[in-house]
Amino acid sequence: MMELRQLASAVATVAQNAGKHALQNQLNPHSFAGGGMASKGKRYTSDIDHRLQTYCHEKVAQIDPLNGFWDEADMAAAHEGDHFWCIGDIDGAINYERNLSEWTVTISVFEANGRGEAYPILGIVHAPALGLTYLAARGQGAVKIRTSPTGERREAVIPSTTPQLKNSVVCFGMSYFQEESRRALETVSAMAGLPSDVKRIGPASLDLCKVADGTYDAYFEPSLHSWDIPAVSAGSVVVWEAKGRLHQWDGSLIHWNRSNDVVASNGVIDRELMGYLQSQGE
Repeated sequence: MMELRQLASAVATVAQNAGKHALQNQLNPHSFAGGGMASKGKRYTSDIDHRLQTYCHEKVAQIDPLNGFWDEADMAAAHEGDHFWCIGDIDGAINYERNLSEWTVTISVFEANGRGEAYPILGIVHAPALGLTYLAARGQGAVKIRTSPTGERREAVIPSTTPQLKNSVVCFGMSYFQEESRRALETVSAMAGLPSDVKRIGPASLDLCKVADGTYDAYFEPSLHSWDIPAVSAGSVVVWEAKGRLHQWDGSLIHWNRSNDVVASNGVIDRELMGYLQSQGE
């Protein structure tokens, strides 16, 4: 495998090119009556996901095939140090369908530890409609690229230093399933009057990156499902490399094969926030 910094740069280009096609598709006239949405059991997806996946799979494999793809790999048979691509669908499919700008293309790389487990070590989160790309790789820090008509601007990703929930800005994610949504809303209600503002924008990958770059002081969301892993893994590497905090509501590590209650913060307000999250645990 090529050096991680070089790989991240090459993969960011793939995500940006894929994002151009997805953005053009979003801008085409379409109905809001679900015409661009499909249901996979309980999961909502965008109608462009298949084309996005096909394009990204082909392009990243040309850069480096690694040891295959995360969603097809048998981790029990993986060797320590094996690496796998993880390509996400559009993260923020409802935003995408409704012509909102907050949706992303995500690509990550997982590394196997030889014990049947794998962890993300590289993450790309590209928001085409916002002109933003976040890229991070283990030990290499995190970078945000702003694209405008005058060119690109690169800056290091650094979280905020807000010391407490009072006067902070936090965001939360909310499922479209009733019971899961209730947990998120009850948590927000419990901390009412402390943050200066509570945002609900999404998607998960972008919310994580906005904690990493100091836009938000914290982000939390219950019951992010296994199909959210590609988006969460890409955003997680950005948070880690920016020196933010990321874990589950009960303080345990993120599990990369099942649902998670996710919280990310600048690290300073983590303990105070955890008191509210743990009181809403299942």
